[in-house]
Amino acid sequence: MLTILIIIVALALIFDFINGFHDTANAIATSISTRALSPRFAVFYAAVLNFVGALFSSEVAKTVGGSVANPAAIENGMYVVIAALLSAIIWNLLTWYYGIPSSSSHTLIGSLAGAVIAGGGLSSVNWSGFQQIVLILILSPIVAFGTGFIIMWIIRQLILASGNQSRSKLNRTFRGFQILSAGLLSFSHGGNDAQKAMGIIVFGLVALGYQSDLEVPLWVKLSAATAMGLGTSIGGWKIIKTVSKKLLKIEPINGFASDLNSSIVIQTSTHLGMPLSTTHVISSSIIGTGSVLRFHDVKWGTVTRMVMTWVITIPISMVLAFLIYKIIFPFIS
Repeated sequence: MLTILIIIVALALIFDFINGFHDTANAIATSISTRALSPRFAVFYAAVLNFVGALFSSEVAKTVGGSVANPAAIENGMYVVIAALLSAIIWNLLTWYYGIPSSSSHTLIGSLAGAVIAGGGLSSVNWSGFQQIVLILILSPIVAFGTGFIIMWIIRQLILASGNQSRSKLNRTFRGFQILSAGLLSFSHGGNDAQKAMGIIVFGLVALGYQSDLEVPLWVKLSAATAMGLGTSIGGWKIIKTVSKKLLKIEPINGFASDLNSSIVIQTSTHLGMPLSTTHVISSSIIGTGSVLRFHDVKWGTVTRMVMTWVITIPISMVLAFLIYKIIFPFIS
């Protein structure tokens, strides 16, 4: 049992590490694009605040650990966790390699559901809990687009009303604001994303009988926060390029608005204990704020490619995790 636990923890931390460099673009792409922060400092800045943010809450971890299925009631629950993590890691690496800002949240939730079905059948999935998580994952980018559009419209109206329309002065001002907004977004990202790895470790701890509730031990928080921070420090440059350059031309004003809006949406979801895709939220915020300034400049071909990836991630991850479980279970049982 101890060996299995070590494998689960190691895979969860690998997933968290990959999530860190896969999603670095989320927090710093806009500030790098507008040159508010240098790339090296931005990555370091995000890594530190990702680590700090990961320590502040555990409600999302409890949702991930118990809403998709009851870990104490699933036969071979430890193998379910292993299959889910392997599937999520594989998909994250594939999308990172091709520079596609896919969702680590989607792939983890889809992988967990697929592995649970493989290990315990369709009845083992808590479909109401699963549907609630998926609903948040679907709605959050729509909300982020809408609120991003509104925030950018309000900022634009305030600028017009002030009469201060010097482009160079506005850019200097909002680059300064971006330093703060990028930090807030990094903190928010760590507070939601790192908890997913915590939740999957807790799932494994309950399945193995090491604990009976969904409380997150301190050592799990510290290890997941460290893995997230280290992963972020590596930097996902392929995805940073996609988010910062291939969606639309980001200016300091809509870069700041995007970061602020994304932070609000992510913090709200974290407070409610719901995992969401920071990738989807931030990309949608960028599109929403950019649409206020230059709707026709949004590169809708890139947006379409991203949306297609978002749509297929959960079903592909479910199938992949199902197959991995069926392949590995005969060898390790």
